[in-house]
Parts: sequence; C-alpha cells; structure tokens
Amino acid sequence: MAGAEVALVGLFSAKDREFESKLNLLASVVEAHGGQVVSRHVQRRGVSSGGADKMGDPFSRRTLLSPGRAREIAEACRQRGVGVAVFANPLTDHQRAVLADMFGCPVLTGEDL
Repeated sequence: MAGAEVALVGLFSAKDREFESKLNLLASVVEAHGGQVVSRHVQRRGVSSGGADKMGDPFSRRTLLSPGRAREIAEACRQRGVGVAVFANPLTDHQRAVLADMFGCPVLTGEDL
C-alpha cells in the first residue's frame, strides 16, 4: 500500500451518526500503512422512504452497494488512477472480485490492514 492512492468506501445505515469518524479512523490506518487517501465514497442505507426496514442490509450481494453507486465509484477510481480501494465494511471474496474488476484496482477492507 506504500505510496498508493487510495479510495475509501463505506455503506452506512442512516441511523449511523458516526460514519464520518469511522472513515477518519480508516483514513488514519491507511496513512499509517503509507497510503494516500484521495477520495471518499459513502452510501447511506435507509435514507429514502421504504429503506428504514432494510438499513442493516447490503444493497447488493454482488457489490454491497447499489449498482448506480458502484458504477459511480468505479468511474471515479478509474479517472483518478486509484491504486487501492479500501472498504469500511466486511466483504465476501466474491464481492471483492466483482468490485476489483469494476474499480480496476485491488479491493481491501479495514480488517485487512
């Protein structure tokens, strides 16, 4: 990770008022490993009507995020030349593979650091 430009990504419940501090903590861990955080991407769950019952659930089993948000982050990562994307959330091996293919870079979680 040393010298890599890093995108932070997180899916958070609308009830989670601490999501910014969680991303700040993750950023400090990335920087301690020599990475440089160049972007942050947050998706909130439960903000829209009807979403409150599903606040703890991922949007997608393939990407964790909604398809539109995943595409948006992928585009930002490719435009910026991001070397690594680090998720605040745990991911399955399948999600990592799908997201790495979409983003064009390795995908890690905070637990990997």
